[in-house]
Amino acid sequence: MRRSDEAWPSHGGQAATLLARFGLPADHELLDFSANINPLGPPDWLGDAIAGAMAGLARYPDPSYTEPREAIARHEGVDPNQVLPTNGGAEAIFLAAGLHARGQAVIVEPSFSEYARACAAHGLQITSLPLAAPAFALDPDRLASPLRQADVLFLCRPNNPTGTLLPWHTMERLLDSARQQGVTVVVDEAFIDFVDEPGEALTPLLAHFDNLILLRSLTKLYTLPGLRLGYILAGAQTIRRLQAGQPPWSVNHLSAALVAPLLADSDFLDRTHAWLREERPRLQSGLLSLGLEVVPSRVNFFLVRQGSGPPTGDALLRRLLQAGILARHTHNFPGLDGGWLRLALRGRADNERLLTTLAAWRPA
Repeated sequence: MRRSDEAWPSHGGQAATLLARFGLPADHELLDFSANINPLGPPDWLGDAIAGAMAGLARYPDPSYTEPREAIARHEGVDPNQVLPTNGGAEAIFLAAGLHARGQAVIVEPSFSEYARACAAHGLQITSLPLAAPAFALDPDRLASPLRQADVLFLCRPNNPTGTLLPWHTMERLLDSARQQGVTVVVDEAFIDFVDEPGEALTPLLAHFDNLILLRSLTKLYTLPGLRLGYILAGAQTIRRLQAGQPPWSVNHLSAALVAPLLADSDFLDRTHAWLREERPRLQSGLLSLGLEVVPSRVNFFLVRQGSGPPTGDALLRRLLQAGILARHTHNFPGLDGGWLRLALRGRADNERLLTTLAAWRPA
């Protein structure tokens, strides 16, 4: 029996709340398809690296984070003054919202809920621009009117939870229009490393658009969500303004010490892309063969729903939980309202178990 007093969890990986909501025991064993992290990680060398950095815990971190900033700058091909390390992607989002406190924000949705939360925390008035299912495509012309009153635009690329990727030409057109109207464009590229086609990151556009802020995360690719490590890329003047709003020593010593070796591990990235190229089309094909509607994804997760009939997201969510599989509900993604589920990509055996479980499900 579902307990109506249990709230829907706001992120993936929060099994306890869903188990309680659907009346399942707290120790019910689950395979987690709800959190979009890399099943290949963390890298094998990470434990030794953390052990080697332990001595630094007796000292305050370098407040300027010179070494991680230079490592990120080399990796991204920008100047270190265009880099700000952050305590995960969440802090990056809140810092970007803080630049426009008490202003007007536009958020392209469905998307990550922390944009709206950060805007609310800084007193911004929010205008939502909904994308229509099932393509979830953005027509820049639809932004013309909302941007006239806006100070900042938030969008996710690749988008969470749809897995879609706005094309470069769309982004250039959007950035040009926003610049003409004095609007800052904050693009969350937390999942860009899961796009295995080269050249999709928007970093080169920083040289042409001073109204662009890019947010990045290292925790998803390297399976380190508990460590909290991200960074912001922008013009040097914007970085100085962002840094002014960041608490001192926001990034802990262990996180800062890992930036350079993580970014240098090209073999781990290559293995991740090889896994994606093999498993993503297999899982997508399997989901489609079961009659599910699947949004074509460029990253490591899929947004799915029943292909016909009324929405059955909660019924399928319950069935998967009972079978030991944790999916991501969509009740807190505007416009999805629980009718869809988000499923992360995992290893071959786990993906096959998911497909087998789904094949046995029949909606009432």
